[in-house]
Amino acid sequence: MIIDGKALAKEIHAITRQRVETLTKKGKNVGFAAILVGDNPASQVYVRNKLKMMKKIGISAQMARFPVSVTQKEVVDQIKKFNIDPSIDGILIQLPLPDHLNTQELIDIVEPNKDVDGLTAINAGKRGLGLRSLLPCTPKGCLKLIKTIKQDLSGLHAVIIGRSDLVGKPMGQLLLQENCTVSQTHSHTRNLEELCRQADILVVAVGQPLLVKRDWVKPSAIVIDVGINRLSDDHLVGDVDFAAVAEHVYAITPVPGGVGPMTIACLLENTVEAAESAYLNDNV
Repeated sequence: MIIDGKALAKEIHAITRQRVETLTKKGKNVGFAAILVGDNPASQVYVRNKLKMMKKIGISAQMARFPVSVTQKEVVDQIKKFNIDPSIDGILIQLPLPDHLNTQELIDIVEPNKDVDGLTAINAGKRGLGLRSLLPCTPKGCLKLIKTIKQDLSGLHAVIIGRSDLVGKPMGQLLLQENCTVSQTHSHTRNLEELCRQADILVVAVGQPLLVKRDWVKPSAIVIDVGINRLSDDHLVGDVDFAAVAEHVYAITPVPGGVGPMTIACLLENTVEAAESAYLNDNV
């Protein structure tokens, strides 16, 4: 079974658009701001696509763009402006940032209630404690994709390849909250292939083209491929050998068309969620 991320994202966009319209009727416009540093081509495309989708569903979107030579203070000042701007409900810092900038320091300056990427230490802490918070978009999207195949995940063994703060770690936390038994693997894990063969749910997010082979997974597995890698022939592939694995497992996401569309859909959803919370706080 191919898990269609585009189709699910389209459904989420429709619901999010309705939520935007509801807020608009109440006099609350939804606003989003992105911060882009440098001239990384991929980052430019990602931000452009995000702003395009925001505007398409009725969210007011803007971008603050800085040259690669920008100072830490200049970015800090811009974040603080967005924090106090009542017309901005969601703030996103497009990653990665140039090496001379302190990424986590900048992320933690973002007002947690506007942290639509779910990466501030406060939101990470709340997530770790199982408290309500804005969730990182990619793991949130992955969980939604998994639940299109199986709603009740209790007792299932979930194996995650990767431990990044952006995907791997929060993915593990979300699956723990779904009562999965979670194995978090990484570059120092022993017997990785053996662990993967035990997985009822396998989430792969390491940026290594075609890492996971057919004999790494069991036929009943649900496989979520977060990786997107461009080969020398300009062909896009995931971290999973899709051609070999797809015919073997129960369900799998394609690359492209799987996790990618869901990341943007969940960013929009988080922005509206933040706007709804702001509206309620202003009208208590």
